[in-house]
Amino acid sequence: MIQGYNPRTGEPAGEPVPETTDAEVGAIAEAAAGALDAWEGMGPGGRAAALEAVAGALDSARDELIPLADTETALGVARLTGELARTTGQLRMFAGVLRDGAFLDLAVSPAGEGVPELRRISRAIGPVAVFAASNFPFAFSVAGGDTASALAAGCPVVVKAHEAHPRTSAVTARVVAGALAAAGAPAGTFGIVHGVAAGPSLLRHPAVCAAGFTGSAAGGNALARICAERPVPIPFHGEYGSVNPVVILPGAAAARPAEIASGYAASLTLGTGQYCTNPGLVFGPRSEPLLDAVAAEIRSAAGGAMLSQRIHDSFAAAVGELAGEPAVRLLATGKPGEGPWAGTPQVFTVGLGDFAAGLPGIARERFGPAGLFVTYEQVTDLPPVLARLGGNLAGVIHLDPLSPGDLAAARQVLGVLRRSAGRIVFNGWPTGVAVTAAQHHGGPWPATSDPAHTSVGAAAIRRWLVPVAYQDCPPELLPAPLRSAS
Repeated sequence: MIQGYNPRTGEPAGEPVPETTDAEVGAIAEAAAGALDAWEGMGPGGRAAALEAVAGALDSARDELIPLADTETALGVARLTGELARTTGQLRMFAGVLRDGAFLDLAVSPAGEGVPELRRISRAIGPVAVFAASNFPFAFSVAGGDTASALAAGCPVVVKAHEAHPRTSAVTARVVAGALAAAGAPAGTFGIVHGVAAGPSLLRHPAVCAAGFTGSAAGGNALARICAERPVPIPFHGEYGSVNPVVILPGAAAARPAEIASGYAASLTLGTGQYCTNPGLVFGPRSEPLLDAVAAEIRSAAGGAMLSQRIHDSFAAAVGELAGEPAVRLLATGKPGEGPWAGTPQVFTVGLGDFAAGLPGIARERFGPAGLFVTYEQVTDLPPVLARLGGNLAGVIHLDPLSPGDLAAARQVLGVLRRSAGRIVFNGWPTGVAVTAAQHHGGPWPATSDPAHTSVGAAAIRRWLVPVAYQDCPPELLPAPLRSAS
């Protein structure tokens, strides 16, 4: 049985959810395979209407879903209300993607002398296994972006629920399945499994053709190996952790230290720091006004309950390890949170030379409200150190656009970040990932398993599509979109 817990008290929350047996996993996967042709065959218009029906059903169930998720995650009603709206917004966005039709990537090469006619279209890869995340019980979970994009592509989906919020997952799945059925989706289009063992069992099933994952690198790598070692290997799209380096250039530090410090503290402590876009590393000049402002903001920041005892204990161990580094000193500590799994905001500081000497370990992700502020003397010393950080989901540059020195330095820093981060933010913060057509929520290893793809935004659908070219095919046998393509 999978038991949920209230992070504010550490006590059990609600009735446990039964684990899914291997036989049940197999039956659900087989049902997904059986639904593939009919679900894809509903066409873009039919699937768009079904996604909108799911969005409407989730909106209607908000009064049941949000209190349940708050009990199991302690993320707060306001945060969860916004997250559910983001989730239904994603579903509606993909309905728009389907109606636009560009996702099919149609291409026609006319016949010529000695050259056949070729017509290409993208099709659904097949049933997709989606592994839900712990820190977003709606937007990266049962009805989240992986599920929405895979369903849009024409792929049936089987979700492996996260153990941190089992009841929220079960109720969400009930709403999604009911809405899909009412919209005419075939049985098996959507399924859910529970339990740690159910994940590997699902991935090994021959009916599963691809997988999406959001979580730790260790967990993702273990699942990726299963996908690679199958008799028929399948694509695995994993989004892992990230430290999202923030570079504060001298002009910006001098012009707006209080504003930067306030924004940093808010971003670092958002959701008790449990974001993959948390600004774990900041590089700034050795500026007393800036460091004093950061220290003041952190001291006034309050901690909160973390999602689970495991996450809390890992965070505490990672912070203890950082505090034990000889060259690292504590800059400021915030107000302790309440409850047994509370995380307290903390910022440490170290010089750039000592930081470089401590790589790679000193730059590891610490999933929670703890940051490391790295001070530098010369901005020209930064690029070679930044280049050693590895891949990240996001990188940030704070500059004064009226400062020629900052503009010149920004070009150097940008030259590194554009090769090591999937999204580059100017004069802002990495938390807050807009769901839009141009978004890229990915990055080079170890931020993700594949830097070519995004898990947020319209382009997320591409993960679940594969091209097929038809050569000299009779028009009557072509997929409908290709018959009129030119």
